[in-house]
Amino acid sequence: MKYMFKLILIISTILLFADSSFASSKRVHWRMALSWPSTLTPLANPPIKLAKLVKKMTNGKFVIKVEGAEKTKSALGVFDMVKGGAYQMDHTGSYYYIGKDPNTVWFTTVPWGMTKAEQDAWYYYGNGMKYMEKVYGKYGMLAFPGGNTGVQMGGWFKKEINTVNDLKGLKMRIPGFAGKVMARLGVNVVNIPGGELYTSLDRGTIDALEWVGPGMDIKMGFYKVAPYYYTGWHEPASEMTFLINKKAYNKLPKNYQVILKTAMRAVSADMFMENFADSATAWAKIKKEYPGIKVETFPKPVLKAMKKATDEVMQSYASKNPLFKEIWNDQKAFMAKARKWSYMSRYYYLQASKEVQ
Repeated sequence: MKYMFKLILIISTILLFADSSFASSKRVHWRMALSWPSTLTPLANPPIKLAKLVKKMTNGKFVIKVEGAEKTKSALGVFDMVKGGAYQMDHTGSYYYIGKDPNTVWFTTVPWGMTKAEQDAWYYYGNGMKYMEKVYGKYGMLAFPGGNTGVQMGGWFKKEINTVNDLKGLKMRIPGFAGKVMARLGVNVVNIPGGELYTSLDRGTIDALEWVGPGMDIKMGFYKVAPYYYTGWHEPASEMTFLINKKAYNKLPKNYQVILKTAMRAVSADMFMENFADSATAWAKIKKEYPGIKVETFPKPVLKAMKKATDEVMQSYASKNPLFKEIWNDQKAFMAKARKWSYMSRYYYLQASKEVQ
């Protein structure tokens, strides 16, 4: 990643000298609100690294003050903060706002959806960015990918899940579209900010939760009160999002706009690398250091029920929302061709690697 940062610095330097207005540019001060505490890494790292990069690439003239949920006191209120102009930008999860606009779910991830590689290709070489602009434009905002966790685990449960009936009445924290799917299967879904998850699980406010993956989850201590750790199905490529107030963005000098967009793309890529490394490290020692964790996969009938419920919920939204249907069809079409290459390139390679061990 350090080589990418060096390249960005070189490019930005060229841009700055090429823009004759830079020398006389006024200082710009922005504030960025986070949907998580500023200490919750790696989720909080992209905005923190972004602020450092932008400041360095503008010789200290474009300063972004990052404020975590511990400061704003409203982890899920950052959408309205940016929309209203209280903050110029935020770092959040797009699918948190399904209640405001169902179309926002497409820019995080959906159950049984794209892998990270497929989703990145859709964003930057398909229609993903176009749809982001279309959905968030009506709220006076711009949106950009803000860091991906890759495939997330299916969650921590206090009891084992053997049948679909075991889900009925379960109180679970699971946001976005997956929450709608689980609700259809009888789960009582609640949306709780990250900083309150362990306490809620420990006190019995919830019976289960999904968070990210071993790199982040073990540090949160969920295994102490919910030992069953299930593999994923619902978030194959969870992308965080930078939301930017459009009026504030349009006031930036052109070279600052380029720098901001370039830096966002760099820190977004870096978050995936960091999270993957953390999870790989945690997974390598999970059996030895955390023997009480019971790693499970949902039984096939349960997975089939989840897939059926996903299709039903998707169809329900699509029948009422033309744009939701349009984006759904666009993603399906892109994934249909991308998945063939995913199997040919990655799946068969991994299978071959396993065969020769």
